[in-house]
Amino acid sequence: MKLDPVSLRLFVAVMEESTIAAAAARQHMAASAVSRRLADLEDALRVELFKRSNKGTEPTAAAFALLNMARGVLNDLDGIASQMHEYGTGVRGHVRVVANISAITQFLPAQLQSFMALHPKVQVQLQEQVSTAIAASVAENAADIGILNQGQYGERVTLLPYRSDELVLVVPAGHPLARRKAIRLAEALPFDFVGAHPNSAINSQLTRAAAEAGLPLRLRMQVTSYDALCLMVDAGLGIGVMPRGSARLYLGTLGVRTVTLRETWAHRQLALCVRSGEALSSVARLLADHLRAPASLTAGAPDSAPPQRPAPPSLRQP
Repeated sequence: MKLDPVSLRLFVAVMEESTIAAAAARQHMAASAVSRRLADLEDALRVELFKRSNKGTEPTAAAFALLNMARGVLNDLDGIASQMHEYGTGVRGHVRVVANISAITQFLPAQLQSFMALHPKVQVQLQEQVSTAIAASVAENAADIGILNQGQYGERVTLLPYRSDELVLVVPAGHPLARRKAIRLAEALPFDFVGAHPNSAINSQLTRAAAEAGLPLRLRMQVTSYDALCLMVDAGLGIGVMPRGSARLYLGTLGVRTVTLRETWAHRQLALCVRSGEALSSVARLLADHLRAPASLTAGAPDSAPPQRPAPPSLRQP
């Protein structure tokens, strides 16, 4: 048995309007066409829905039973159409985002909060990766959007401008460099460093800069988060390098200080990474546009201090 949604909708209209003529006018159809549809529906269901006489039509008990079922079916169909429209226009959906720790700690919390307040039915899955892994994830369609350090990652991905940040030296409050406002990296290299994990962009940059200065990089230990780095620096186990916006989170809760690095490489560009604008779903494009909007509109400006928090227990191409 195949039931026609159009016939069900006409049937509901007749039941609600009480006459075929009124239902036909409501549905912008000829009364004869409505009458024929009702007869076809009765044939399909093998039941009499209306008693017909020269005075008009009168619903049977079967018609009243069908009315509730037909309304439920039509509501479900309308719901399907509505939800699919929402997916198509980006109001509802799922976006996979991979980002480096610099973007996650400096910009994304406020940006994702404002995006999800505007689009509460959109699910955003966020995962931290290093920049090289981010580019690979996007290229292989394991992620829709990536946020990474500007660089060369091959032709399979497209990089769009996102945000800029600044690397600073983080030292214990009582360290000999703590009172300096700005230094060259060479002045810090005689001291022990707490480094990030081996594949991180910051560690690679420090290694290159130390080699160019002709001095060794004394990595006493390596950690996998800025939380751990700052805790180790606070404990006097070394000094470290991290983005200024990320370091601000710890200045009021740990005994650490930041010192400006007088190095051109300390000023970095972060990029938004996609396969192509055409490859983005409508909801992913909506998020990408939100992330690339001016910082004043989406929050997370690099020159505005993030809110303080308690110390962790552990821690389209222009």
